[in-house]
Amino acid sequence: MPLEQIIILAVIQGVTEFLPISSSGHLILVPVLTGWSDQGLLTDVMVHMGSFAAVIVYFWRDLWRLTIGGVTILRGRMTDDGRLTLYILIATIPAVLFGIAVKTSGLIDNVRGAEIVAWNAIIFACIMFVGDHWGTMRRRVEDMKLAPAVLIGIAQAIAIIPGVSRSGITMTAARALGFTRPEAARFSFLLGVPAIAGAGVLVIGEAIDRGATITTDSVLTGFLTFFTALAAIAFLMKVLQRYSLNAFVIYRIGLGITLLVLIYRGTVPA
Repeated sequence: MPLEQIIILAVIQGVTEFLPISSSGHLILVPVLTGWSDQGLLTDVMVHMGSFAAVIVYFWRDLWRLTIGGVTILRGRMTDDGRLTLYILIATIPAVLFGIAVKTSGLIDNVRGAEIVAWNAIIFACIMFVGDHWGTMRRRVEDMKLAPAVLIGIAQAIAIIPGVSRSGITMTAARALGFTRPEAARFSFLLGVPAIAGAGVLVIGEAIDRGATITTDSVLTGFLTFFTALAAIAFLMKVLQRYSLNAFVIYRIGLGITLLVLIYRGTVPA
């Protein structure tokens, strides 16, 4: 791959993976605007690894406490951190079940179209706006209970449909359930760790089955993705301390409209 393709892919993958702006919508636009071919399965593996490493590095303190909490559960003692670990694991189950269902049924192939992505970008932007401004927002991750964790987990499952945005829908659900913006994002990222890890394992398995080999291009893309993803997480956490999700709502609507215009003009296949 040319260097400019590596850089642009790393920026788009790293940023859109964590900002609530729909990564699938941007990935549809890239080949249209650049004419580049698919980057290959091994690059997807490295991108996943870069994104996963960014979450681990940024939230290492939280993840360390959750790990210790999980260990204490295995030793027969329940702590607050252990309870949160349990909630995250339980909240991951809906996404796993829904993912298996849509893959085995073939439904996922029917919801990958650009038009569906575009409309989802717009529809879930409106839902995000409502959720972000709903009621009193004072709860923290430490206040998490099983019921809201499961509801946010169900929201994460919906994000399997392209155009929804995993971080967007989980933060929206957390906001609607009364969590502050930074805490909604924090739980979204912590909840995303098992999901991102699981997706990475699946992609790695598929790459191994296809006999993919490591290339310098794929390693460099993954390496750069780590830094762009880390910057995206830090940016979002900083922004949400002072501002609403309105800018992301507007951006998503603009993205959806852009895709629809390109689709109806015949530039992008529906």
